[in-house]
Amino acid sequence: MADRLVCRDCHRVQGADIESQCEACGGTSLTEDWAGYVVIAHPEESDIAKEMEVNKPGQYALKVR
Repeated sequence: MADRLVCRDCHRVQGADIESQCEACGGTSLTEDWAGYVVIAHPEESDIAKEMEVNKPGQYALKVR
C-alpha cells in the first residue's frame, strides 16, 4: 500500500492523490510511513474503534510514524 497516505492526526488511510489535507479531519500532516491496516465499518459497535477514538467508518492505519 505504498500508494496511500495516512493522516498523523486521525490515522485515516487515503489515496496518494490527496497530498495537502486529510479528507476526514482536515489535518495537514500526512505521511507514507505507517504500518498495520484496519477497516472499521461500524465504529459505534467496535472495540477497536473505541480504542483508536474513531467515530467514522473507513480505513485506518494502526501505527503511524
